[in-house]
Amino acid sequence: MANTIHVDVVSAEEQIFSGEAEFVALPGEQGELGIYPKHTPLITRIRPGAVRIKVAGKAEEEFVFVAGGLLEVQPNAVTVLADTAIRGADLDEAKASAAKKLAEEALANNTGSIDYAKAQAELASAIGQLAAIAKLRAKH
Repeated sequence: MANTIHVDVVSAEEQIFSGEAEFVALPGEQGELGIYPKHTPLITRIRPGAVRIKVAGKAEEEFVFVAGGLLEVQPNAVTVLADTAIRGADLDEAKASAAKKLAEEALANNTGSIDYAKAQAELASAIGQLAAIAKLRAKH
C-alpha cells in the first residue's frame, strides 16, 4: 500500500470524512497548507475554504468546505476540527451567493445596529464556499 496518513474531518454536527489519504491541502491562516505522511507536528487555525483530500487508491479528490476551525497534524494523522463542514457535493452556489450578498449589505449598512464581526465572518464563509465550488468545478 502507498505511504498514507489517516485523515479525520469533523464538525460540531458530524464526522464528515475519515480515511487514509496520500495528501491533504487546506487553507491555513497564513496560506495554503499541504500535508503529506510523516509531516512535522503542527497545530494551527484554519480559515474558510476547501479541504482537498487525495484519498489512497482513488483518482478523484474528496472536497470538504470548512468555515474555519483548527488543524492538528501528527506524523501519521491529520485532524480537522471545523466550525462548520459541508461535503463538496452538498455545496449550494445559489445559497452561498445569497449569503454573500446579505453579508455585504449588512456591512454597507452604517446604522450601527449590526454586529460587524458576525457580518465579516459570514462574508468570509460565503466567499470561501464560492471559492470551494469554483475549485470543485475546475476538477470536473
